[in-house]
Amino acid sequence: MEFTENENQKMIAQMVRDFADKEIRPKFMEWDESQEFPVPVFKKLGELGLMGVLVPTEYGGSGFGYFEYITAIVEISKVCGSIGLSLAAHNSLCTGHIMYFGNEEQKKKYLTKLATAEFIGAWGLTETNTGSDSARMLTIAEKDGDYYVLNGAKNFITHGKSGDVAVVIARTGAKGDSRGMTAFIIERGTPGFSAGKKENKLGMRASETTELIFQDCRVHKSQVMGQEGEGFIQAMKVLDGGRISIAALGLGIAKGAYEAALKYSKERQQFGQPISNFQAISFKLADMATQIEAAELLIYQAADMKNRGERMTKEGAMAKYYSSEVAVRVSTEAVQIFGGYGYTKDFPVEKFYRDSKLCTIGEGTSEIQKLVISKSILA
Repeated sequence: MEFTENENQKMIAQMVRDFADKEIRPKFMEWDESQEFPVPVFKKLGELGLMGVLVPTEYGGSGFGYFEYITAIVEISKVCGSIGLSLAAHNSLCTGHIMYFGNEEQKKKYLTKLATAEFIGAWGLTETNTGSDSARMLTIAEKDGDYYVLNGAKNFITHGKSGDVAVVIARTGAKGDSRGMTAFIIERGTPGFSAGKKENKLGMRASETTELIFQDCRVHKSQVMGQEGEGFIQAMKVLDGGRISIAALGLGIAKGAYEAALKYSKERQQFGQPISNFQAISFKLADMATQIEAAELLIYQAADMKNRGERMTKEGAMAKYYSSEVAVRVSTEAVQIFGGYGYTKDFPVEKFYRDSKLCTIGEGTSEIQKLVISKSILA
């Protein structure tokens, strides 16, 4: 395994840093306070090719691999976790699902628009009573001639209101049957398809999270991905790659918090010297740096396997589990190093602290990752 930063990664990292300094850093706290989802930022990210990082060039994407994708998410998330989360969800979930499982007509129709951010994508699996237990979903799609009629609701959906197109998994068979669910591509404006309540969240507040509601929503059979009954299996494969995305998001948050704490520790004076001189602080920084390095290696191991087309369910789960927990630990210690100032919104670490928790919950909780890992090692 060779994880040396390639030239594409170096180019992307610098491009993203410049973009984040100009377009994100000046307003990220304003967006956080108001819970504004800054659509124009994502349109500009589309112009840079970052809304279709993994999409082949023939569909208007950048055609890069997972190393470049991780680089983009990490560099964005070092500044704002919300923007990093939305970038990850758009690329790996909605866009990724169509890229891997859509037919040629669907790819040409949707990937070309998603890769340029003409369309912003959403992805609907979770429901109120079926988070980790998604196989028991209640949203139903009943066949009616050449159409399916959807009724039900999804919740905790990123870009549920502002998204132009959503990939939605609905039940077409028996509850609990892994082959009883089907994936549909549904455009905003389709009759019977609407957004519901917008969540008021602890962190990631500039990344829009809402309900999706279906009331006698008629979807043509041409909008089905793959065959009827394959939706849940497709979704689990999509989430394998999604775990790398959230792991990268957690890594970016951890790096942002660590770098802020390291800088502050060298500037903050107590008892006539920088607080970084005190072992209580320097040992915290040592632990933070070590955990970040370990998380990064796990993520790149999973990404390397994904790039080579190898099965990486266990490795992806390990990377997501460890990196998300590291994000929480590192951001917690960063607040502690800042002391009272870390508890105020004048400094960035309180936002890293709030944003980090989502990484241990979204796209599979830490507990679900441990379930995936344990099943693999005990098989």
